[in-house]
Amino acid sequence: MTTQPIAVPRLPESGALSAQPARSRFGFVLAIVAQILMMAGASAPSPFYPVLAQHLGFDAIVITAVFAVYAVALLLTLLTAGSLSDHIGRRPVIAAGLVLLAASMLLFGNAGSVAVLVLARILQGVASGLLIASLSATVLDLAPPARPGTAALWNALSPGIGLASGALIAALALDATSEALGDVFIPLAVVYLVLAALVAIAPETAPRLPGAWASLRFRLSVPADIRAEFWRAAPAVIAGWATGGLFLSLGATIVRGELGGTAHLWQGLAVALLAGVGAVTAFAIRRRTARTIVIFGTAALAAGTGLSLLALGIGSLPAYLIAASVTGMGFGTAFFGVVGSLAPRIPATQRADAFAVLYLLAYLAFGVPAVIAGVLVAPLGLGTVCLGYGVVVIALSLIALVLRARRRA
Repeated sequence: MTTQPIAVPRLPESGALSAQPARSRFGFVLAIVAQILMMAGASAPSPFYPVLAQHLGFDAIVITAVFAVYAVALLLTLLTAGSLSDHIGRRPVIAAGLVLLAASMLLFGNAGSVAVLVLARILQGVASGLLIASLSATVLDLAPPARPGTAALWNALSPGIGLASGALIAALALDATSEALGDVFIPLAVVYLVLAALVAIAPETAPRLPGAWASLRFRLSVPADIRAEFWRAAPAVIAGWATGGLFLSLGATIVRGELGGTAHLWQGLAVALLAGVGAVTAFAIRRRTARTIVIFGTAALAAGTGLSLLALGIGSLPAYLIAASVTGMGFGTAFFGVVGSLAPRIPATQRADAFAVLYLLAYLAFGVPAVIAGVLVAPLGLGTVCLGYGVVVIALSLIALVLRARRRA
């Protein structure tokens, strides 16, 4: 899971400026398309990591470090500028984020050193941090009034669709052309610039409010009403996001080094199955209670991770891809269920702060375990690291399942 946009109910009379229905529909669709393509850009580098490692001569720790700087930059931007669009408008923030995203893709397309890769990932993290908050808010602002659940549904589905598409397209390009870096990332840069231009046509939904500079500060607090529930949900958040971090950083290396999947298609397919099956499963069980979704998600995470370890033990790539699909069911639903259980209980005036803390926990789980895994690969071996990582994910998933099952709501 790399980044899931906030999916909370739309507040009536939130101050959004009125817009003509046609422009509102255009802006709604544009925001969803931008979310999907942003996440496609987040997963597209994953199949390239083993290739770049061989070409530039770096090992697993560098791969995970390059991956982690994206998460850190995104998190810091989200914590500082997450509410900026509430003050200066959605369109300026979205346009700026898309331009930065285009710049990061251009750097990827011309990556000739580790320093360029790190800079590309930092720019991508900053851009994504700006876009997650502003695009999510735009989807909420412009959702059809007759279908209020549409915004939450698309905010939940877009990440999985984008992550699956980006990894799969990049993998196919690697197998099809010798200039895959340019063939993947240069077109993405162009698409982001086109989207930035189209933002000018979309309606502005946020009135300008004072306090833009004051909003650029860390605010880390969990409302007292949900504090206990928040920490009960923490194991599910950590298990799900740590799984996503491993797949997006070392997933291609695992398929290639441990399972003999030399074709880039297989390396990208593991990420695509994790995210794609997750999105489909979230859609399929969206009408279930948040409690049921969390229980299902954590059970699927534990079962899928266990199957992954079994597949690695017997060295079976088909079994591993099946296991990735099962894991994806949990990856797509555990966090979705947590958000669904917390969001209705958060006071409207404290949502930004509460979600900042939630995403702080999520992105720490997304980046830190992956970096630790990268450090341990050299002395312990990739297989041993995967085993230890999997055992921790299974333990956290089962703890989360028990904590949720013991509660009636």
